[in-house]
Amino acid sequence: MTVEFSDDRDRLDIARIHAWLASSYWSPGIERTLVERAIAGSHPLGAYRDGVQLGFARVITDRATFAWIADVFVDDAARGQGIGRAMVDWFVGHPDLAGIRRIGLVTADAHGVYEKLGFHALLRPDRYMERLSADAAAMLKAMP
Repeated sequence: MTVEFSDDRDRLDIARIHAWLASSYWSPGIERTLVERAIAGSHPLGAYRDGVQLGFARVITDRATFAWIADVFVDDAARGQGIGRAMVDWFVGHPDLAGIRRIGLVTADAHGVYEKLGFHALLRPDRYMERLSADAAAMLKAMP
């Protein structure tokens, strides 16, 4: 069965995306309004089979030098079929990202999936810094 990828915002099943992200390890319990804001400020992508959304990802980018791929999620029933990697590959090959110097993402458990698309561990981790909200810091510290 064929999977269709579309960045048409009108096709997104926001309730389903919210449920997925609220159950994920990286954004447990996220509020729907925050999911909606995140989608509004990024380039979203849905994966569909027979009109039903079974995956989601989004990219945040200046379309010149930097892009960040986030919230890659595939419904439990569709996992293991290469859909997550295909969504990331869709962004990597997108004309808006052509020539981008750096595309980043974070994963706890899919390194091998993304390595096949050219992603690797940070070459200079000593140069990276982050500023976390108190809630995000507490959540990350509590993770195994």
